[in-house]
Amino acid sequence: MAEQFVTHRPKLYAIAHRALGSPWGADDAVQEAWLRLQRTDIATIKNLEAWLTTVISRVCIDMIRQQASRREDLDRDSTPEAESSVRTPADGDPSDSLMRIDDLGLAMQVVLDSLGPLERLALVLHDVFALSYDDIAPIVERTPTAARQLASRARARLRAVDVGGIRERQDAAIGAFLDAARNGDFGGLLQLLDPEIELRSDGAAVELATAGADHGAPLLEDSIRGVDAVARVFAGRAELTRLVSIDGAPAAAYVADGTVHAVYLITFVDDRIATLDVLADAERLASLQTVI
Repeated sequence: MAEQFVTHRPKLYAIAHRALGSPWGADDAVQEAWLRLQRTDIATIKNLEAWLTTVISRVCIDMIRQQASRREDLDRDSTPEAESSVRTPADGDPSDSLMRIDDLGLAMQVVLDSLGPLERLALVLHDVFALSYDDIAPIVERTPTAARQLASRARARLRAVDVGGIRERQDAAIGAFLDAARNGDFGGLLQLLDPEIELRSDGAAVELATAGADHGAPLLEDSIRGVDAVARVFAGRAELTRLVSIDGAPAAAYVADGTVHAVYLITFVDDRIATLDVLADAERLASLQTVI
């Protein structure tokens, strides 16, 4: 069972990461999927990949709803929609056509919290992982027509995002961050980082940073919070870090000898860097589409 799960784990992580927007949330979702598999008689599962895809999707839906509940927001997808209220998009409706994957990745990052959990999953499963609406329908517990409409609504909302303008601003902000870090410009870093910034690193990234400290790698810890503390981590230490694109969104990566050894997933608040997630785990890196 464990070997079979490991085979599918990268896809499960990728689905969860896309849907939740967090590597740490994706880890929790994959762990929950593993626990559910352990509690199930595998002999009763006809198609393990489809079963795991359904489980990880429903775990993500639960997690998104829990997050929304904690924020005391109304989750519009928490109760079933009347089938009579669902319309099939007209032929040629722009909102029903696929978005470019690189545009979708960045737009999702910007409006993620405004999408309901079922909209997120329908869009991700169809546009990113190429599942048909017939396959998505039982996952989101809707008809294929309703599943198509969920994805279409989400896609229409994402199309309203000025992807080109956002990418240009984020590219410039990350480039300025890397320049300030390389030059040891502490004041410049303070201007580019959100006052409440959090830097989070996985275990592999901490080990990599420790091993490369003499070569200018940032000195990472599991979690560092606050603009002063994070600026000190990077000041004078970014010689091998460069601007890249990850799943369509601007990001940074620690690159040596043409190989990506760690990635920096970045989120913004008001054009300032608000979170930095540093990942070096091989499985995580494999699940990300990194363009140098």
